[in-house]
Amino acid sequence: MSMNKNVTIVDYGSGNLWSVLSALEFLGARPVISSKPADVLKAETILLPGVGCFRLAMESLIQKNLDDAIKEVVMIKQRKILGICLGFQMLADSSSEDGMTAGLGLIPAPVEVFGAQELKGRKLPHIGFNQVKLPNSSALFDGFTGAEDFYFVHSYRLLSQTLPGKRATCNYGVDFLAAYENKNVYGVQFHPEKSQTNGLRLLKNFLSV
Repeated sequence: MSMNKNVTIVDYGSGNLWSVLSALEFLGARPVISSKPADVLKAETILLPGVGCFRLAMESLIQKNLDDAIKEVVMIKQRKILGICLGFQMLADSSSEDGMTAGLGLIPAPVEVFGAQELKGRKLPHIGFNQVKLPNSSALFDGFTGAEDFYFVHSYRLLSQTLPGKRATCNYGVDFLAAYENKNVYGVQFHPEKSQTNGLRLLKNFLSV
């Protein structure tokens, strides 16, 4: 399985870019970090990381004219994209975090905070390693079996009951979408760059799609 080594990491001012960069370099990829739409438009593969607030992150993405560049590359040029944590949520239609905000619209689902009744006394944010139940015949989880642990830090999640494509789930009082793939759009709610061997394996699978 050949690996697509040229990866553009989108820098919109809200992401743990360097840990993602280091993980990709460790795997033998040639990642570049860029905040320029022109670089994104030329990208073979896009990685959208992120930590922080959805509204502020989307405002930054739009201010830098990166939103239209990402949508053109993914929707028209059909290049693949991987969203990580907040970057995954930004692929969705919208989020209610800090007021209703539109996302990139690459995944037809909203993002909502965990409800108090769902949490059953658990605290937010959801932090730490948790088991992810994997889908059958998934590109991201090729070679994995059944369920594996990955590292999470989040309070919001995608609502995904009717989504097409492959879905992995995790339970934190309630099942939620932990990973998703449909055609050239991929996303993970956890941090593969912080998930040790499992995370590196998943990133390698993504590069090899």
